[in-house]
Amino acid sequence: MGKVAVQGQTDGHSGTTVRRRRVFYIPGYDPIHPRRYRELYRSESAAQARISGYEIAQRPKQAGGAYGWHVSARLEGAEVEADVEVLVWSDIVRGSMAASIPATYLQLARTAWIYISTGALSRLMHLRKGPVIAALYPVGMLLLQLILAVLAGWPFAMVAQGLVQAGLAAAIGSEGASVVGTLVFLVVFGAVASFLLRWFKARDGKLFAYYLMHDYAYSADARGANPPELEARIGDFRQLVRSAVEENTVDEVLIVGHSSGAHVGVSVLADLLREGLPETRPALGFLSLGQVVPMVSFLPHAHRLRADLRYLSASPDIAWVDVSAPGDGCAFALCDPVAVSGVAPEDKRWPLVISAAFSQTLSPARWKELRWRFFRLHFQYLCAFDQPGDYDYFKITAGPITLAERFKRRQPSKSRIEAATSGYTSVSAP
Repeated sequence: MGKVAVQGQTDGHSGTTVRRRRVFYIPGYDPIHPRRYRELYRSESAAQARISGYEIAQRPKQAGGAYGWHVSARLEGAEVEADVEVLVWSDIVRGSMAASIPATYLQLARTAWIYISTGALSRLMHLRKGPVIAALYPVGMLLLQLILAVLAGWPFAMVAQGLVQAGLAAAIGSEGASVVGTLVFLVVFGAVASFLLRWFKARDGKLFAYYLMHDYAYSADARGANPPELEARIGDFRQLVRSAVEENTVDEVLIVGHSSGAHVGVSVLADLLREGLPETRPALGFLSLGQVVPMVSFLPHAHRLRADLRYLSASPDIAWVDVSAPGDGCAFALCDPVAVSGVAPEDKRWPLVISAAFSQTLSPARWKELRWRFFRLHFQYLCAFDQPGDYDYFKITAGPITLAERFKRRQPSKSRIEAATSGYTSVSAP
């Protein structure tokens, strides 16, 4: 089988067509079972195929690995087979979300203090206000829930205290009744406030306050350093990708990192490339979607991530395309994650920063329907576009052209942000 020649990569490849591909998808901070991504791919690829006039089908996976699916496609004049595998870290996410209600409020205080005291928050606001507002949303929502719980508990507690004191004053005296009344006040207040806070938490599937708070707290807890369990999982992911590269049975190995999965993917690939690659190998591509890299790389102890960004951006052995859209309020849209983090080397090659341009690639009716559904829009990169442009997730993952070849003539977005903004640029711990 011929290997793919990729512009900007070393001569480990020959030929121009992808017939077989391995795709490794790294989700963001998501506690949900990976079947969600299988079903999303199935439904949205079928929708895109109807719109764009190609054929694509999905069935159980044939390659090894924990979870994934197999794709057969006939598009762009060729037949392609692809195995998609989800690199699962949802168990780590669920573990980090197990905090009690009081612990979550402690997380809120600690996370807010870290971002404010380090200056990261103010610097992030110079990039895009959308994701910063998204970061502030759980703080505001959780504080609002706490205020409502206090306001609800207070009158109930006052009434209960008054009734108890009035009823006991004659029997045990006003002083004794006051002590008992105070205890009743505290018990009733605590019970009502606690009930309301638990009620809010039970509905977090619609409010997302606890979910987002845990997300930001997870990255901020060690001030940008990877928690040990995530570092270990990055090592596991690296080995899975290495096995696919060394097996050399496909034409392209493509890593897709969405949201927080983008910065996980950066570290996976940086470690892989530092180890060295075999001379004969598939083309290697990295597609980052809706990235939130600055939320981590701007923190003081994110030495590892900044070093990985710097290293990966200069590598001739990979093609890296970063796709975002200003309409996605949860991503740092069109912010070059290497440049804004202040670690761009002189020989920087990557990433190619382009826009999915939701307002253009979605019809006016569809855009109107989705525009204010912020969390749904954050996943639009994985979905069908009814007025597709040059970004088509299913052509990239199941089409006959490598990532590098598909975008080699694509100019970066003119409105991309490249100004070094982070206050912390060190790539090694002091």
